[in-house]
Amino acid sequence: MLRIIIIISSIFFFESVSFSQDEYFLTLRYNKVNLRQGPSRDYPIKIFYKKKFLPVLIQDKSDNFRKIRDHENNTGWIHVSQLSKKKAAIVIDEELIMFKNPTIYSQPIAILKKGRLTQIIKCKEIWCKGKSDKYTGWLKKDSLWGRL
Repeated sequence: MLRIIIIISSIFFFESVSFSQDEYFLTLRYNKVNLRQGPSRDYPIKIFYKKKFLPVLIQDKSDNFRKIRDHENNTGWIHVSQLSKKKAAIVIDEELIMFKNPTIYSQPIAILKKGRLTQIIKCKEIWCKGKSDKYTGWLKKDSLWGRL
């Protein structure tokens, strides 16, 4: 009986200790967004983001601010009015081939370099259909960082 109580109490203890929060991706709503050191407009600005649809990982929240991490591991706070639910991703491999169809045997459309921003249209198991500049095609999901 004591063993069962110990097991149950340890389960509740480990559930209350959060190893990984419920993190999710959003994108930047505007071409100019401030990343702040704390969750208020009173805190100084750390970084000026200048790219609309840049994906950010939401890690925490405080009132109307969200703590984010970007693809370069910069962290800080952004006001919720500056964030969007649009889907976008950044290429994390040195080069990524965009294909006409979701298979490596289809026609290549473009080669995207590391850091290239792509708006995501839809995703399947291992492929995402994305748009980057004038190109629209399929990309391997494991080569992308962002909301898929």
